[in-house]
Amino acid sequence: MKIRILGSGTSSGVPRIGNDWGACDPTEPRNRRTRASMLVSSRTTTILVDTSPDMREQLLAADVGNVDAVLWTHDHADHTHGIDDLRQLMHLRNGVPVPGYARPFTREQLENKFAYAFFGRAGYRPTVALETLADSLTVGDIRISVTDQPHGGITSAGLRFENGGKAIGYATDFHEMTDAMRVLYTGLDVWVVDALRRAPHPTHPNLEAVLKWIGELRPARSALMHMDNSMDYASLCAALPRGVEPGFDGLELTA
Repeated sequence: MKIRILGSGTSSGVPRIGNDWGACDPTEPRNRRTRASMLVSSRTTTILVDTSPDMREQLLAADVGNVDAVLWTHDHADHTHGIDDLRQLMHLRNGVPVPGYARPFTREQLENKFAYAFFGRAGYRPTVALETLADSLTVGDIRISVTDQPHGGITSAGLRFENGGKAIGYATDFHEMTDAMRVLYTGLDVWVVDALRRAPHPTHPNLEAVLKWIGELRPARSALMHMDNSMDYASLCAALPRGVEPGFDGLELTA
């Protein structure tokens, strides 16, 4: 089983509009970050998590033209507003809508904002066949376990993927660690986790908190993502403990 970080950046990406690199070295390609999204795949199954506004370029870079399912972690714009590009995946599936899954509140918000994608309109067929994301499901040969994570005034879906005795966790857009999350993220071979910045933030974890949780949960390998322009790649590499690395767009990790 493999995970590919499609986008490792926060909602504004790096650089921010205005060519604002912040503390990030603009000559380091791994500091250029699109909005957060990822792929999980086995030999027979490919799952897309979130449809970022940069999804078209992300899937072209990954050379992916079909997925077995799309999971949405929550309904914020940086995780959903590339949804229209699923239309091309539907066409490549010979008109069969892409299976999609979202927690109840997220599903409601998506259906309200993007009704055409799920119900079609004016001669256009639906792009996505959306179902409620349960606490557990299986897509192809990948088993998925889910819990709700506090993210400001809403929740996001925390995800665990298992195949062949291996486990990958994906935790983005949350601000505290619950007991249910600790259970979900224990015993991981790979953990890809939000680490927005060093300074505290009200709805995302900062680097200090993430490193504390990594020390508690002890995943075999961890990669940071959803990082803003204060998180320079080389500076992080020099400071992070063994087994923890800064993620970047296109990074692939195998469990």
